[in-house]
Amino acid sequence: MPSVKVLEAKKAEVAAIADRLQNACAGVIVDYRGINVADDTVLRKELREAGVEYTVTKNTMIGLAIKGTDLEGLSECLEGTTALATSTDDYVAAARILSKFASTHENFKVKSGFLDNEVISLDKIDSLAKLPSREILLATVCNAFNAPISAFARAVQAIVDKSGEATAEAAAE
Repeated sequence: MPSVKVLEAKKAEVAAIADRLQNACAGVIVDYRGINVADDTVLRKELREAGVEYTVTKNTMIGLAIKGTDLEGLSECLEGTTALATSTDDYVAAARILSKFASTHENFKVKSGFLDNEVISLDKIDSLAKLPSREILLATVCNAFNAPISAFARAVQAIVDKSGEATAEAAAE
């Protein structure tokens, strides 16, 4: 029988995982088998810079944290080596970075994921991974809003230029 101290530490770990999952807008569970330390370091750095929390976690701890929640469907993928990546504000960062990494590393596999406390399929994770970053999406939206205004400004400027040419020709005559 484990000591009371060990049990309290495990309860605290389960509570921390449950809180992390509850506060995350998106997350991905991966099988990190077969990557070396150098690749793992590069991956962790990229995830950290994107604001994604990535930790290797015991399947039992995740299972206890999701028990009785909307994320209970994740328990199907809790076998083998498991790492959990969660993001509190960027819906696509974890999926994009981990899917790109999985495409270049044979044994590294995306197992499952969630979005707004709902388990999603691997197809949806792939779709999320193909979306551009938030900054690029915002720039695209701004350009779409800016295009009609720019076209109007060019048309007005063309009218001004044309009337200026006509006035100059009239003055020359």
